[in-house]
Amino acid sequence: MPRPVLLNNVDHAELRIDTRHAAELGDDVMVALTFPAEFRDVQAHYPIVFAKTPDGRTFQPVALLGLCEGENLFLDGDRWDASYVPLAIARQPFLIGHDNGEPIIHVDVEHPRVGTRGERVFREFGGTTDYLERISSTLRALHEGVQATAAFVDALLANDLLESFVLDIQLDDGSQNRLAGFYTIHEERLAQLDGDALAALHRAGHLASVYMAVASLSQLRGLIERMNRRHGGGR
Repeated sequence: MPRPVLLNNVDHAELRIDTRHAAELGDDVMVALTFPAEFRDVQAHYPIVFAKTPDGRTFQPVALLGLCEGENLFLDGDRWDASYVPLAIARQPFLIGHDNGEPIIHVDVEHPRVGTRGERVFREFGGTTDYLERISSTLRALHEGVQATAAFVDALLANDLLESFVLDIQLDDGSQNRLAGFYTIHEERLAQLDGDALAALHRAGHLASVYMAVASLSQLRGLIERMNRRHGGGR
């Protein structure tokens, strides 16, 4: 069970974080939360789709890392086989908590990355390491990006631009697989938006993100190729 606690240089003076990437370190996940400000980096490697939030009331964008639950096709031993790792993965085992409304860094002390090997979080005499400074920047970007996502999703819904989709996949070994439960940008409705609607999306800073999400779907072919290699015994 996750056990997030406030990070401090007294209780966590000797804390080290294993920064490798592996299934046993919590990386064997099918999706990673993302946000519009990250789309430019994400779309170069991963399809961006939309999933319903846990309460079912709205949607959140996610980067697809695999095509089956519990599968990350970018894991290659203890290496991440892409030049960009989504921030929601890179920040582990740290997360943002709040104290009197202010965002502060917490660490999940039960996370498999936490231990006695890897990057130090604090220096010998209590100062923050370069690693922690990078994590702090990552958490800040993630926190601000997720907060800004609601307006983006609201704009998509206001223009009826989300549609559910199903992807049926037949691998080279003949096995059948189906990706379902996600949503994508409805390209026909996007193309039919009038000038006023497009201008409103542009003024709000959403239009470029919409097109990056659409373009990212070309990465589905790469995911299927990775899945074929894995099922065929290769990487």
